[in-house]
Amino acid sequence: MSDDASTAARERDVVRYAQGERTPAREPVADEVPVAFAYNGIAHAVMLASPADLEDFAVGFSLSEGIVDAANAIRDIEVGTCGDGITVDVTIGSGAFARLKERRRTLAGRTGCGLCGRESLEQALPPVPRVASTFAIDTDTLHLLARALAASQPLHSRTGATHAAGWGHADGTLALVREDVGRHNALDKLIGALARRRIATSEGVALLTSRASSEMVHKCAQAGIPMLAAVSAPTGLAIRIADEAGVTLAAWLRTDRFSVYTHDERLRATVLENT
Repeated sequence: MSDDASTAARERDVVRYAQGERTPAREPVADEVPVAFAYNGIAHAVMLASPADLEDFAVGFSLSEGIVDAANAIRDIEVGTCGDGITVDVTIGSGAFARLKERRRTLAGRTGCGLCGRESLEQALPPVPRVASTFAIDTDTLHLLARALAASQPLHSRTGATHAAGWGHADGTLALVREDVGRHNALDKLIGALARRRIATSEGVALLTSRASSEMVHKCAQAGIPMLAAVSAPTGLAIRIADEAGVTLAAWLRTDRFSVYTHDERLRATVLENT
């Protein structure tokens, strides 16, 4: 659990209907606010997100989007408010900022339908680094981590409106969990938390409470994460990217089963004990 996840929900007035009876009540509801990222004073992107773990979010987003190559390229992060939203001003090194400006210039100079030309396609499907890792995990340990993640989502337990991304080790330890109303945001926050704590991304598995989309696989590959396990289904493009990037992709993760779509050599088959 993160330190400030409990601040990302507020009590709201509701009217409950049950068995024909009407009852006024108060219920916790997850907050969803615009979060605007700027790099060296230049606006870059706005996401709708839970207002928690925003420094983790800034670091993870910067890494998973390839804006910086390493967390130490980020010089400073300032979080502020603007109206009903939140501003996150990220100061990055000159080399990373020059690359970001060139990327923005290239995108701004394009015309047409957006996905017709080769350059546009390369932007939509950018190449991913290949993950080199000797990480391996027992199959029953993966089930253990899935159960631990299900029990370690305080914001979802209160509101029922958020996703989670967790970090698991081969010994069954669930080291980190980050929650957000957006599944991509939850993974970015996890990646940022790993970087800020200097936890080796090559020695663990990212667990998601969502489907495994191509963007989620790409973020893991960009961060050097060798294995992604999701409770829901993958997409065909996610499988293709995971295969090319050397990422083990597991999905349909339940208490008694899961499916592995790529690089199952990282899984050591064990018999799941009855619990």
